[in-house]
Amino acid sequence: MLGLFSLPKILFTIAVIVAVWYGFKWFNRRSQVQQHRADEVGRGAASAAKAPDVEEMVLCPDCGAYVAKGGGHRCT
Repeated sequence: MLGLFSLPKILFTIAVIVAVWYGFKWFNRRSQVQQHRADEVGRGAASAAKAPDVEEMVLCPDCGAYVAKGGGHRCT
């Protein structure tokens, strides 16, 4: 009966349990990090779509610089 629970068997069982435990912890942490990154990308795209400060640029025929289409540009 003593041979059923030998020290190497007990240590191996403990090592397997610990390995599985840390494997699950690593997998869950990895999933959380990926979800967090996906949420950040989603928020970044949503805020970029709300950019009202964009103006069309046109080429100045006199100096060749690109200026805002409706802005008052004077070549110097």
